Amino acid sequence: MLHRQHNKIMIEFIKVLQQTSLFNGIKQDDIEKILKLMHVRYVEYEKDEIIIYEGSSINDIGILLSGYGWSIKQEKSGKTSIITLLEPGSYIGILLAASKNRKSPVSVQAQEHLLVLFIPMENFISEHIKDFPKYNLLLRNFIDALAEKAMILHDRNDCLIKSTVREKILTYLKSVSKEKDSNIFTIPFDRNGLAEHINVERSALSRELSCMKKDNIIDYYKNSFKLL
Repeated sequence: MLHRQHNKIMIEFIKVLQQTSLFNGIKQDDIEKILKLMHVRYVEYEKDEIIIYEGSSINDIGILLSGYGWSIKQEKSGKTSIITLLEPGSYIGILLAASKNRKSPVSVQAQEHLLVLFIPMENFISEHIKDFPKYNLLLRNFIDALAEKAMILHDRNDCLIKSTVREKILTYLKSVSKEKDSNIFTIPFDRNGLAEHINVERSALSRELSCMKKDNIIDYYKNSFKLL
């Protein structure tokens, strides 16, 4: 893990922040001022490094600025489940940072070299930033960000509670289709990853995908899909 303290705000990542719900409607200059006031830090991670360990306490709001990662759950049987995917703009530990004394139920791992912005939660609610003109908007955005993260986990749970492999597959594919606003899309998983994400056996997944293709429900090639 490489820690790099930056005296200047990384301008190339301001656009990433502006696309998040936390900084929605806040101009570049104000974002730079906010980050300076909050004494944020930037941390780089290499592929396969752990960003958050399961069972650890979280005191910072993380925002992924570049690269990709995922949150995973290691079961007692040794099986690993992919809980959520993380891409530029994704939050890391935001719900945990906002709640006191809760331990992380998952680990967060880098899937490639990535950069994370960490905002200390105590600085987010400290007195010296409350006088900042955009603080009320930032606070409103923070509530939206918490709701956004909660809904992501809700959608994930909605997939897991389905009783059949087909229902799990369709629930996931429909959620991606809705996100992409298209019935033709690419998913960020290979077959192993998709099986882990929807919590089914790889063989059962492949068998059901083939059946769904024969039934003209879906078409696919590798990780590209079309809902028919």
